[in-house]
Amino acid sequence: MIPQQWTPPCGNQCTNKYAALMQIPWRVFCKKGCNADGDTWEECLSECDEICYKDPVLKDQQWSAYIDRSPGSATYSQDCFHACVSGCGYKFDIPSEKVTEVHPNRPLPPPPAAKTNPPPPPPRKSGSITEDVPSTSA
Repeated sequence: MIPQQWTPPCGNQCTNKYAALMQIPWRVFCKKGCNADGDTWEECLSECDEICYKDPVLKDQQWSAYIDRSPGSATYSQDCFHACVSGCGYKFDIPSEKVTEVHPNRPLPPPPAAKTNPPPPPPRKSGSITEDVPSTSA
């Protein structure tokens, strides 16, 4: 048995597509698409959505999204999603043109909030502070 036969064909395609050392995480997410439990293309895509995007773990607690194990930043989540979709495409023999057209079912993240400058300090009273201090020394 030669090494190419040790892994399923879908995994081999992910390995070939994401062969560079810097693409290891995307290779992993591609293989997660290959191994997704869904029996249809649509179910596989929804699993990619769940794998790659953070959702709050605790209901109504937005901060709890950081507990989730998905990639993190919006660009990493998008790269993860596209890699996972590639795996789904390999699994279900979807043409690469259709795979590249798939976009996540997530709204775009809101633009970062503009930083507001703190209000200026209140103006000082005219006159010097020494007027309040008696001129005697100890």
